[in-house]
Parts: sequence; structure tokens; C-alpha cells
Amino acid sequence: MQPDGELRGDGVHVGGDARQRFYDSRGYGRPLGGNAISLTPLEAAHLLFRGDLGAVTVDGETLGFEAFFVHAAAAGDRFAVRFLVYSDLRDRGFYLSPTREGWPGHNRQGGADADFIVYERGASPPDGAIAHRLRVVGERESIPAAGIDGTTLAIVDEESDLTYFETQTADPTGGTDYDPPADLAGVLLEDRVVVWDAPAGLYDRGFYGRPLSGRAATIDGALQLSLLEAAYLAERGSLRLDETLALAGTTDDANGAGDEADDAEGTADAIRRRGRTVEGDRFARRLRTYTDLRERAIVPKTGFKFGADFRTYLDVETVEDLPHSEHLVRVIEPDHAFVPRELSLDVRLAGGVRKRMVFALTDASSIDYRSVARITP
Repeated sequence: MQPDGELRGDGVHVGGDARQRFYDSRGYGRPLGGNAISLTPLEAAHLLFRGDLGAVTVDGETLGFEAFFVHAAAAGDRFAVRFLVYSDLRDRGFYLSPTREGWPGHNRQGGADADFIVYERGASPPDGAIAHRLRVVGERESIPAAGIDGTTLAIVDEESDLTYFETQTADPTGGTDYDPPADLAGVLLEDRVVVWDAPAGLYDRGFYGRPLSGRAATIDGALQLSLLEAAYLAERGSLRLDETLALAGTTDDANGAGDEADDAEGTADAIRRRGRTVEGDRFARRLRTYTDLRERAIVPKTGFKFGADFRTYLDVETVEDLPHSEHLVRVIEPDHAFVPRELSLDVRLAGGVRKRMVFALTDASSIDYRSVARITP
């Protein structure tokens, strides 16, 4: 015969041999002294669901699983979606502790905004090795980007299917060793810069820009730079805008730099202004990210084909022997909140093209990276 429980305050009291039966052997609840334990309503519902608990008395009424589930769900706290995740992980062989005050593991969140501590298989509360600090999210909830570091997200969609995402702080580093020359001269067009006589290494080894080339081309060495690439090179003192190279009659409108482009600072300012004109405030954030990645010896290239800001190459020796790009990077503001569907789309696409999804949280003055990948616990 299975034991019964009684709802007392915010916990379900179970007596008899409950400690040995549920806590010591299977990691449910918290000890109360002697052999009694207290279960969270979620734990109690799961034991009712499995038939390991007979019933729960609530205000003098004896409730089976269905009635108790409805009662607990009415109290809120995302009970239904949390129950789905709890049951799924229990079925996968994990012990879990709710991150509730007084329950085993509640003080082991490590700063994460977690619903459960999930222990490694074979480990149990309260001191077992931790596999996941798990946060449960419904499909229509929002997820603050700044708060996902180190948390495993369990997203429950409208049909009660579960998807798990691993999140962590990223510290990307590369091994690309190329210093651009300091005497590049270019022309600022509407949304890019052309360097007419670029040294071969700028593209072949630094992977800057894209050559103007073709079977019938008569011009050799012309290289188109994005505004981000051009701004970065100008800020390094490698690029200046040369008015003498601009088309006649387009000096002010097309080049947009004037006399101030004669020096690197003026060039950089002119290109940044053009970037703000064509892209708004996002340009400064994307430039901050581009610059940081280059300073980490990583080559960022456009991620447009993948719906991202950048794809990245960690170790470029020559473009002819280009390695596979490792990451997709999307630039977001630090206070950005993900919609789960948005997060799922980004991560699924990155995984589909054998890359890892990285989000760059930046306000154009500071930057932090978060890496997200889909996992199967």
C-alpha cells in the first residue's frame, strides 16, 4: 500500500518510511526529522502520477493525481510546464531538486535564475555533482539575454514538446596573424569603400573585403570593403579616403568626407557617419563587435546568408585554404529579451550549418558573449 500525504503550508507532509522510500533512495523532498519528509507540490504530483503516492489531503479533502494537479496548477507558478520538464528529466534518469528555500540544492544555483538543480546521473541531492542549472520557459515567455549565462533552458512549446538549450559565457579567441598595411587609400561610396590598388595580402591573408573580379576584368587589385571593415581599418590608421580617386562631381555626395578625410581620424569619422546614415544606431554596436573579434585574432565576415550579423573564422592563413567558419554571431543590446521562437530559430539554423550560435551583448562601449546550443540531456 502506498503512503498518503497532506498539504501543510507550501509543502506536502509524508510520514511513515517516507525518508527511506523517497528521499534517501530517490532524491525526493527534504527531511523533516525522523522518517518524515516534505515534498513540493510538484514532487508530490509526480509521485502521484507514478502511483508511488496514494493521495494528498488538501483542506480535509482527499485528492488523487488529477484533482491535485488541477489544484496545484491553479496556484500558478507555471506549475504545468514545470511538471512536464520535471517528469521528462526524471524519466531520463536524473535526480532533481527544486530551487526552493530549505530544499536540498536551493543554495547551489551559482547565480543562475534556475527552477531546478539537475544532478549528474548517479549523483543525488544535496551534494552530488550538478549537470544542469535548469530554467523552465514557456513558449510565450520572454528570456532576458543578460541572464542566460550558465543556465540550461527547457522551453515548453504550445503542444507540450520540450527543447533544451545549453547557455554559457563565451570567450572566443582565434589565431589569424595578419597586420594590414598602413597606406591604403579608398573611395567612400554609398554603403561601402573601394580600394583600387589593394595589396594582395589584404584579401588573401587578412580576408578583408571582396575583390572586383571577373573573366573580362581589366582592373587588377580593386577590393570592395564593407563599411565595418573600412571603419576598422581607418581606426587603426591603415586607411584614408582619397578625394582624388573619387569620380568627378561626386566628392561631397559620394565620398562625403571633405578635407577631414586627409587623416585617419577624419576618415574613420566619415565612415562611421556613413554607417549611421545607412544603418542607424546598430552600426556602432556592430562595429564594436567587429573590432573586438578582430582584436581577438578572429576574422568576422558577413552572416547575411545565415540571418546573422557575422560568421567567424578563427584561424585564417590564406583564403585559398579557408577553414570552415565556426560561429554565427548576432549583435544584440544588453537589455534584449529573447522570444523563445527567436532563440530556437537562431540556434537551429546555426546547428544546421555546423556552427555554434553566439550572441554579442553590446551597447557599443562594452561587450559580452553568450553561446547557446541545443542539447539532449
